[in-house]
This record gives sequence, structure tokens and C-alpha cells, in this order.
Amino acid sequence: MKYKRLKSSSLNACLAAAVLASVPALSLKAESAAEVKRLENLEKENDILKKRLEALEDLAVKEGLVSKGDSSPGMVKALGDITMTGFVQTSYFWDTADNEGRAVVGNVWNRANGSFSINKVKLTLASAPVEASGEEFDFGYKFSMMWGEDAPMVNTGGAVQGFDELREAYVEMNVPIGTGLNVKAGQLISLLNYESGDGGAVNDNFSQGYQWFFTGNGPSAGVQLGYAFSDKVDMKVRVQNGMYAGPIDGNNNKTVLGSIGIKPTDNLWFSLIGFSGREGAGAVRGGSLLGGYKATDKLGFGTELDYFDFDTPGRGGSTLTSAGLWTSYSFTEKVALAVRAEYLNDSEGAGTGGVGPAGFAFAANGGQEIASVAVTLNIKPVPYVKIQPEIRYDTSTLGNAYGTTSSRFLIGAGVSYLF
Repeated sequence: MKYKRLKSSSLNACLAAAVLASVPALSLKAESAAEVKRLENLEKENDILKKRLEALEDLAVKEGLVSKGDSSPGMVKALGDITMTGFVQTSYFWDTADNEGRAVVGNVWNRANGSFSINKVKLTLASAPVEASGEEFDFGYKFSMMWGEDAPMVNTGGAVQGFDELREAYVEMNVPIGTGLNVKAGQLISLLNYESGDGGAVNDNFSQGYQWFFTGNGPSAGVQLGYAFSDKVDMKVRVQNGMYAGPIDGNNNKTVLGSIGIKPTDNLWFSLIGFSGREGAGAVRGGSLLGGYKATDKLGFGTELDYFDFDTPGRGGSTLTSAGLWTSYSFTEKVALAVRAEYLNDSEGAGTGGVGPAGFAFAANGGQEIASVAVTLNIKPVPYVKIQPEIRYDTSTLGNAYGTTSSRFLIGAGVSYLF
């Protein structure tokens, strides 16, 4: 009896254990079925969302907001590609000629003698750089505005024209021909001159040299084609309003400029420039040679040679020639010394006689020779600040070139904050 009861109890225990063991399996099976159902519902929802997104993308492509396959809105992407740069520049200089009226004759910066100056405030907005390519088109733009005491000498100028503060503004395109044909159209900076019109913010000397003004030309509206034959040779050809016309010309005449860039080595470059055009009843033609050589990591040289032939109504033909030499030496990453020496020979006075705004211009004359030397210390306590103490000596064969004297010193310093 006892054995039978034990046997029956054992059997019941086994059956109970089997039932209990089957419960998790049944539960897991039910959960697995529910998970499969949930996943199927998610897939259906994802398919619906995908179709909606594809419809929205097709609509955005149709409206021109995005490119096919690009999920970034065009406006947001364009804003992301914009770069903003510029600088603020201030200075103080004293002209030893001490001319009455405080005008610094023959000077394109600090035109008020012995006065603290806000020389330039520049702002530039630009798209991503246009890539030279023989495979696809690429587009970009750039424009710069400049304000300050120097702005009338550097910008387009012309209150009537409405371009007082405009320095530069153009659209740019790469045409997939050969290595890539670069096309620029709009308000373009001059091809001439070794120095930049941005002055001490970019140049090793704070002051602008005579060559920059008298053997250069301001920004002008036109079209330029550029092509790189190799990494050593490139060419630019430009057709623009007259040589000194700016954005709006008063006649149908045009000026043509061309340059050939040659870079034999990484440390040596040349630019050969030619130009010709009419200015109303007159004309100007000539050429320039620009060059630079980095002798060592610390020592560098630059040069500019110019020839201008003016055909001026009532004065006939006259020439202006000039030569400039720049040298710089870096003592450390934060301290460098720069020297600029230049010479201009304006044989009949067509280039320097009475040219420029009141206060700046030399007196009308039948010809003069000008020489100038500027010594500038470049101090960069931080990468975005330049402090440039400078002493400059100017002399002319014209007795009253600088008001009451034929020579003078300019002594002072400029500070530029770059961003």
C-alpha cells in the first residue's frame, strides 16, 4: 500500500513538473508571435514614412531646394558654405613737412596729418572656393565692402554711381574645359601691382607705395577668363570698362588686360602683364613685371617694374616708368622687418601731375622723379593682430612736391585686427 502510494505520488509529481515546464515555452511562443506582429507593424509604418519622405524629397528637388540624394536644404547648405573675413585697421602718423590744412600730399593712407585714423574696415563674404576641374561645372561668388579714411582711395568710388563702399563683387564659374576654365564677372580687383590695396593688413609695409597708386588702377567692372596650363604656367585675360572707369563707364571704350603667370619653382614666381585701352579722347597702354622669391624660410624678396604710355588730349604722349623692390626678414614667428624702395620717373607729369583727390594730389607739373623708402617692423603678438611701426622717407625733384618742401619723413604706427 505504501509502495503504491509512493508510486502514485511520483507519477503525479512528474506530470506536474511536465506541465510547469511547458508553461514558459508556451509563454515564449506567445511573446514571439506578438513580437513578430509588432515588427510587421513597424515595417509597414517605415514603408509609409519612406514613401512620404521620398515624396517630400521629390517636391524639394522640383522646387530647387535640394539636389537629388542630398537631404540638406539648399538655403541651409548655402549658409554653411559662406565664409566671412575682414579686418579693422587704425593708425597714427606724423608728416614732418607739416603742411597747413593737415592734408598729407601724395599719400594714399593717413591723409590727415597728426591725426588718429580709422584707415580701413573691411568685410568680405564668399562662397566655397570654385574648384578647377575638367569634369564638371562649379559656381561661387565673392564680395567685399570697405569703409574708413582710406576707402575713397581704394574702393570704386563715386557717390553718384552708388558704389561708395564697394571694393569687390563678382560671380565665378568653372567651365569643364581642359584643366578647367575660370570665369569671373563683376567688379574685379586690378591685376596690376605687387602690393595689395588692403595695406598693412596684408602687406609687409603699412603704408601704400607710390607704385600702387600711380602705376595701378582701381577696381572695375568686367569679365575675366583664367586658365592653368600646368602648375607652373597660367594665363588671365580681362575686358573691363576703361582703365580708371570703375563700375560704370561714360563711353563705349573698353580696356583689355592680360597676364601670364610663371612659377619655375615653389620659391620663385613671375607675372607678365600687358594692357591697352582708351579713356574718352585719351588712351593708356603699357606693361608690368611682378615677381617674388623666397630665398630662405626667413628671407624674401619682391619686385615690380612698370611702363605706362599716356596719350592725353592737349598734352600728347608721355611715359611713366617705375621700379620697386621689397625685402623682408623674419627674426621670429612674431617679429619681422620689411623694407620697400621705389622710384618713379614721370617725364611729362601726365601720371603724377594733379592726379587724385584734393589734398592728396601733387601740384600740376611738367614732370618729376620720385623716390621713397619705407622701413616697417611687423609685430604679431597673436596670429590675428599686426602692429607695424614705420618710418618712411619721400623725395621728389619737384620743389613744392610736399607743399613747401621737396622731401619729408612720415613717422608712426598702424595696427590691424584680422578676423
